[in-house]
Amino acid sequence: MSNHDDPSRLLGSVIEIAAEAGRKIMQVYTTDFAVTHKDDLTPLTHADLAAHQTICEGLRRLTPDLPMLSEESAHIPFGERAAWRRYWLIDPLDGTREFIKRNGEFTVNIALIDEQHPVLGVVYAPVTGLCYFASRGHGAYKQVPDALPQAIHTRRYMGGRCDVQGSTDVAGGRMPGATVVAASRSHSGDSLRGFLARLGDHEILRIGSSLKSCLVAEGRADVYPRLGPTSEWDTAAAQCVVEEAGGRVTDTAMRPLRYNTKPELLNPHFFVSGDPELDWSQYLGSDGAC
Repeated sequence: MSNHDDPSRLLGSVIEIAAEAGRKIMQVYTTDFAVTHKDDLTPLTHADLAAHQTICEGLRRLTPDLPMLSEESAHIPFGERAAWRRYWLIDPLDGTREFIKRNGEFTVNIALIDEQHPVLGVVYAPVTGLCYFASRGHGAYKQVPDALPQAIHTRRYMGGRCDVQGSTDVAGGRMPGATVVAASRSHSGDSLRGFLARLGDHEILRIGSSLKSCLVAEGRADVYPRLGPTSEWDTAAAQCVVEEAGGRVTDTAMRPLRYNTKPELLNPHFFVSGDPELDWSQYLGSDGAC
């Protein structure tokens, strides 16, 4: 069996590549760095480019036969991408706005996509050294520096109360009866406000980047509703972590997110759900919008 057939064999190397990219990011983070903007007006720093180069070089050594798609190389035409069965999908610095704010809530995201689904995911937070990782069929893990990885699991939703692996204790000291919602620090809008109004009693955990999905994966939040634009590299790595932890990442029709299926690289609006049985679309408006 090759490494491609068993992605778990690649995990250690990919984690090392993500950590090296994180070190490159931190070299810029501690300086008075400049900020430019791409054509779509999203911010760009030297840290994005340094991490991109580090990851691409590392993955090229690891799997020279696999193509790569990064946020910083998104110009590859769909006619070429459509032929890819397996490829790396990379966000070298997810949460550039949080990087610019210097709040530490940004990540390196590396995913291996196989037949339009993520089968390996690494989410690495450079400031803290926290790493979430998973591969298909091998579970999801969280690791802090100088400690062994710990298996993580989503929690079952029980009408405002959630059980981690069937426990009857309310997790995390949260408000009894309240749904815990992971939400962005930098993005909000009427769609999310409408969803939350229909949801009822809830509390919000605000954090940047793909760390929101990881809060769901480790059972600290019930749902992360993203009712605004994102790109495929924003979600793929964390989707693998969430799914291996027992949750799911779906569009608002509750269908799993898929990758590289169309010319544009934008995701639909989506839910990151801790409990795979819960239909969060019931909290959308009657026309499917908020």
